[in-house]
Order: sequence, then C-alpha cells, then structure tokens
Amino acid sequence: MVFAHDTEQSLVAAVTLVNTAGPPDTLETVADLDAYYERFEFTGRHERTRAELEEVRALRLALRRLLTADRDTAAELVNAMLAEARALPRLVRHDRFDWHLHAVSADAPLVSRITVEAAMAMVDVIRADEHSRLGVCADEDCDGLVLDLSRNRSRRFCSTACGNRNAVAAYRARQAADA
Repeated sequence: MVFAHDTEQSLVAAVTLVNTAGPPDTLETVADLDAYYERFEFTGRHERTRAELEEVRALRLALRRLLTADRDTAAELVNAMLAEARALPRLVRHDRFDWHLHAVSADAPLVSRITVEAAMAMVDVIRADEHSRLGVCADEDCDGLVLDLSRNRSRRFCSTACGNRNAVAAYRARQAADA
C-alpha cells in the first residue's frame, strides 16, 4: 500500500470521476451518479437530483486540472479547494472503515465532499512527492487519467481496454514486420 486506505480510495474515486467524461460519457443520469456514490461508499447527503448530477459532472474539469497539475500548482489548487470548502479535518470511523479523515460535514453537498476528499488525498500525494503516480493514458487516442498504485510503477493505461488495444496493435505491428 502506497497511501492510507482513505487516500487511495479518494484518489481512485477522483480519477474514476474524471474518466467518466469519456468518450463515451458514463455519468449521464442520476442512476449513474447513484452507482458512483455506492461504488466508492460515500456517506452523507445524496440528493439524487439532476442538479446534483450536473454539479458533480462540472467538477470533473477541476479534478482533472488538479490531478494533472505539477506539484506546486497542485498544492495551490488543493489550498484553494480546502479554503473554499472551509475544510476542517477530523478523524472519523464508520461502516467498515477504521479511522480516516473527513474534512466537511456529512450534510455538505456531495460535490463539496468529493472535492474535499480529492484535495485531502492530494495533500498526501504532494507531501510524499508521489506525483509521478498520476498521469495521462499512454494510448495515443485516449486522454483518460491513470493512477498507478503498483509497486513497480508500471501502469501506463487508464483501462484494460486501452491496454489491450495497444497490445493488439503492437502484436499486429510485429506480425507485419515479420511478414
């Protein structure tokens, strides 16, 4: 484990949210947002409205900026996000999760909680100088984000589909060269 469980969970949730922008866009309905909320085991307020969905969809660009920024810029963005949300870190324990950080109340809007959780996770990335674990997919036709939590830092593609597509292309190129 590179980071604490809540940091990893928040980073995966942020990268996943950014990557829903696609193509194709996979966060188009309230049901899609419900599935995202449940997948990442968010707690607290969830209005299940179109307005909430649009707020979360709009957040994707800011999170992309944060996750692809250089270390110094990311620190500035984190500070701004935490200040805007009036974040006050505190330790909490709930459900199946042991002690971890929350920095806004459970009744804060979902978009605020996602923002603050991503910003708090980036605090750990910045402090540990692990920014190289975040990048853009190596597939030339994809701009998805990659979070590499592997021990040997070998992850290059945002998804199995991109990895497979590139493996097949490399295989075909080798076959053509041999022919």
